[in-house]
Amino acid sequence: MHGAWADSSSWNGELAELQRAGCAVRAADNPVENLTTDSEKVAAFVRTIPGPVLLVGHSYGGAVISNVAAEVDNVVGLVYVDAAAPAVGEPLSALDGSTSVIATKPASELFEQVPGTPDGNTNLLLTQDAFVNYFGNDLPKAQARRLWASQTMAATPAIDTPSRYAAWQTLPSWYFISTGDQIITAESELAMARRAHSHVTVFHGGSHLTLVSHPKAVTAVVGKALSTLLAAGR
Repeated sequence: MHGAWADSSSWNGELAELQRAGCAVRAADNPVENLTTDSEKVAAFVRTIPGPVLLVGHSYGGAVISNVAAEVDNVVGLVYVDAAAPAVGEPLSALDGSTSVIATKPASELFEQVPGTPDGNTNLLLTQDAFVNYFGNDLPKAQARRLWASQTMAATPAIDTPSRYAAWQTLPSWYFISTGDQIITAESELAMARRAHSHVTVFHGGSHLTLVSHPKAVTAVVGKALSTLLAAGR
């Protein structure tokens, strides 16, 4: 599950690795409109998949999978990749970390606002400077600029809506944490991982888009989760 200001192509590297290994994988679309309705739409898709499902979420996608897994019966585990794992009642906006650029930089430096949605909410885009220097800062600049140009908008309710569920309380989970993440800090992710009793992998360096820059490292964690679940007969 991709996060805000990204799309399903974020997972292309991981999809290629997992398909080569013979895994059945799908990269579902994430509307990034409202945490509650986004989760309901993704849950409807997950119900169409036969057999057990391991959900993998990046960034805001972590909040989505935390809710989806509580709404369906066939999810057996969760993998968080530089992601948010909110508790019940927590919005994504509370989980970036005190040293995140979201918390320390002026909003005018980070975001372009696109008003005029039918429900009166505002859509946000990252500015080019923010995307290149903070969001995907370990990518080649030309690649980061291409990804900035193709980013999807994030509606403010996606970021501000409190989570209804916290499926990590009952499901096994794995957490991939990049020390170079400037959007959701490694400290914040580690705190969420500890309260979820997740299996933690710390990647030294990277960015908020380590799933794009180092897909093999991310895939290795997904593979560990799959192997553990298979061994447990789940």
